[in-house]
Amino acid sequence: MSAPTLSIENLVKVFGDVEAVRGVSLSISPGEVVAFLGPNGAGKTTTLDIVLGLSKPTSGAVALFGAAPRRAIKAGRVSAVLQTGGLLLDHTVENLVRMVADTFPNPLPWREVMDRTNLNEIAKRRVRKCSGGEQQRVRMALALLPDPSLIVLDEPTTGMDVTARRRFWDSMHAEAERGKTIVFATHYLAEAEMYAERTVIMNRGKIVADGPTNEIRGSFGAQTVTGRFPTKEAAKAAQASIGGRLEETSVSVTGPDVLALNRAMLDLPEIIGISVTDVSLEEAFEELTGE
Repeated sequence: MSAPTLSIENLVKVFGDVEAVRGVSLSISPGEVVAFLGPNGAGKTTTLDIVLGLSKPTSGAVALFGAAPRRAIKAGRVSAVLQTGGLLLDHTVENLVRMVADTFPNPLPWREVMDRTNLNEIAKRRVRKCSGGEQQRVRMALALLPDPSLIVLDEPTTGMDVTARRRFWDSMHAEAERGKTIVFATHYLAEAEMYAERTVIMNRGKIVADGPTNEIRGSFGAQTVTGRFPTKEAAKAAQASIGGRLEETSVSVTGPDVLALNRAMLDLPEIIGISVTDVSLEEAFEELTGE
């Protein structure tokens, strides 16, 4: 049986009087796409820094592919995409990718990497002239050149518009299908919900939830029943009767007994439609972290 891509056991990191990471343990398998969520100060960035060999743990153990992180990084099996830095701004996109490719002993073909990251359309543009989202795509290309098995992303789609964000995640899932493991920290809760099969939520240095994203979202038992009405006035009257949240011509009520909520909605006058949804990842995040 092969070793997991990432293994963390009882990880602790202390800065002075502050215990930033408190007994974190988890294992990530090849090909997983895992979102790391948590409010500022939750410990997720510190944990990823230790994984990348940028910081040493106070206690506990971290292994990449069954070995010390620095060994895997030196072998080119790990790449990271950070929010800033790492770019030579006076080069064109194509020249930078070609130049960095020459620094690796067995890189992927640079033209293939340009194609994977949708950079051909801006190949002749100087990096300093690229938008923030375009520079993130350049960082992604540089990270792919050594053909890593693990890619760690820190807020990877900051500065990207909706279309660029979707294209970015399409390319990331293509990498996961090639067997690469993707671990990303994000503040976009909707992004984690859409693109990560697994979500790890940290708060105050500990993991407070870890599992399939849809199970974390649905584990709270509550569902939201939304009733639609023909007019704003009818919706207001319904809210006065049943409570809940009013939005234009609809009223939404959340609770554990979805059948009772449905019956109450059906008894309201002028109702023209009902829908039922699970709690969102954002609601789960707020309940778990108190943020």
